[in-house]
Amino acid sequence: MTLTLFPLVLLTFAIIVLTQYIFRYRERQADKAISERHGCLPAPRLQNQRPFGVDRLEQIFRADAESRLMELFLFHFRQTGSTLEQKFLGTKAYGTIEPANLEAILSSNFKDFGMGPRRAITFPMFGDGIFTQEGAAWKHSRDMLRPQLQHKQYEDLEVFRQAVDDLIGLVEECNGTIDLQPLFFRLTLDTTTAFLFGESVRSLITAEAIGEQTFATAFNTAQQWVTKRFRLLDLYWLINPPEFRQACKDVQKFADQIIDRNLSPDGVSNDKIGRASFLDAVAESSSDRDALRGQIVNLLAAGRDTTACLLSWTFFLLVRHPHVLEKLRAEINETCSGSTNLSRDDLRRMTYLQNVLKETLRLYPSLPVNTRTAVRTTVLPTGGGPDRKSPVLIPKGSAVAFCVYSMHRRPDLYGMDAELFRPERWDEDMPLHHNPTNLKWGYLPFHGGPRICLGMDFALAEAGYTVVRLLQRFQTIRLPETELVELVGVEKQVMTLVVSIKDGCKVDIQ
Repeated sequence: MTLTLFPLVLLTFAIIVLTQYIFRYRERQADKAISERHGCLPAPRLQNQRPFGVDRLEQIFRADAESRLMELFLFHFRQTGSTLEQKFLGTKAYGTIEPANLEAILSSNFKDFGMGPRRAITFPMFGDGIFTQEGAAWKHSRDMLRPQLQHKQYEDLEVFRQAVDDLIGLVEECNGTIDLQPLFFRLTLDTTTAFLFGESVRSLITAEAIGEQTFATAFNTAQQWVTKRFRLLDLYWLINPPEFRQACKDVQKFADQIIDRNLSPDGVSNDKIGRASFLDAVAESSSDRDALRGQIVNLLAAGRDTTACLLSWTFFLLVRHPHVLEKLRAEINETCSGSTNLSRDDLRRMTYLQNVLKETLRLYPSLPVNTRTAVRTTVLPTGGGPDRKSPVLIPKGSAVAFCVYSMHRRPDLYGMDAELFRPERWDEDMPLHHNPTNLKWGYLPFHGGPRICLGMDFALAEAGYTVVRLLQRFQTIRLPETELVELVGVEKQVMTLVVSIKDGCKVDIQ
């Protein structure tokens, strides 16, 4: 009986293999036709020294352990080209820092790209939320969030006042050398929970009571493991250690506390500022606790981490560039005349303040690297061929990484001093301005296209208000004598989904 079945099994296997071969052959022929139609040429190849591109993975993990991952990525683009092809664990992948290509990925060819394995990679931590969703679910979440982030909701900046007052009170107690970075993470946690969920957790004054330290540690740990999972692409499931699983549980427990604190049994928030919160809107559309939890974790990551990093890097740079700090103080004194009753319009009138924030985000964009996966064979408009100007074919299923951090340091976009912190460049005629595509897509701290960050204006208002209030209150903010002054970009960085300062943002403050 077994001998009789063997030829049938063998035939079935042969048919499957042949079918797959024909399918792949037709795919390759279709891709070839698209390539010829658009005049595509290969992008320069990032050279590997070991089979399957294993050395590439080793480089990434080693650079990450040494807190210099962005430095490695910048080196690779400068060595190979602004668009490159690479072999990564035996799979062909692409990287780009070309504005025209980012326009294609994020806007003009938006439907050609999806999140790929991102949802599965991040799901243990982020669950089902706006940053892990696509299609109709993503659009629904975005439509719920958009009304919350209209600037009329925070025009008078009062939503930031309590948290900044708490921060100032905490700094006054220290009076001396202090690390601002962890305080900024607590500040942005407080403003995010107040604004989006109806009530602040006030972690700046009750950190232990609300378990903020456990949450912060768990959040950072979970993000670090998520980042490691990203590096393995489709093999992400190989990384799932107990530490990661426990960190995810601790993050979700904190989100559950927010649900319990801010939603009454009938699902209506006791919102003290007299408007429906984002949590209310989510609760109305879904009574599922997992959905609520997922949205909360997604928004905590966006509202807490990105703006905390912006504030940390801003003061890190200001105390190392005292002439910029003094020029900023002069503008604040002239505009505010000592008043702390600021409005969003007051911040927008301070052009040098806006330039300082722009320049900080140029050098240290909160989300320095991101990826998309081609859901169908598509084309990037530039980067191929000997002159690196021909279109590049991106086959279906290929991952494309784009590194905003590296793009923002291109001398041909920002001048020969592109790696220096110089806010004045934003009032000058930079090379960036000479091409409309570069102008629109060469500076992307908040990304662009349909998935552009809805919280962009909110984040800039929060950061601007915090900077002004701190400089008003403390007349001496300087670099401690024990701190090093290194070249911009050489300092050690911690790379999770955001980029933070390895050794913190230490300042001498009086």
